[in-house]
Amino acid sequence: MYETYGEQINFVGVAGRDDSGPIADFIQTFDVGSFPHVIDSDGSIWAGFNINTQPSFVFINSDGSVETHVGALGVEGLSERLEGLLAS
Repeated sequence: MYETYGEQINFVGVAGRDDSGPIADFIQTFDVGSFPHVIDSDGSIWAGFNINTQPSFVFINSDGSVETHVGALGVEGLSERLEGLLAS
């Protein structure tokens, strides 16, 4: 996704409730190191967006509106959401 939309949409990975070692392993294993990641060690970022499990996605539109999706989206679902962001 980042390779397709990274020039138009800002991506940030938010890892929570784990140590930096496993998070670094995840980033390397799934080859998602092309965009920034933060560690939400106290869960405050997750809580601010009503996230309680992974995978979850938060979409922030250019007008500042926020939509949270808890659960998997798959490649097609995520592509549709990103296309929607670009169209708005």
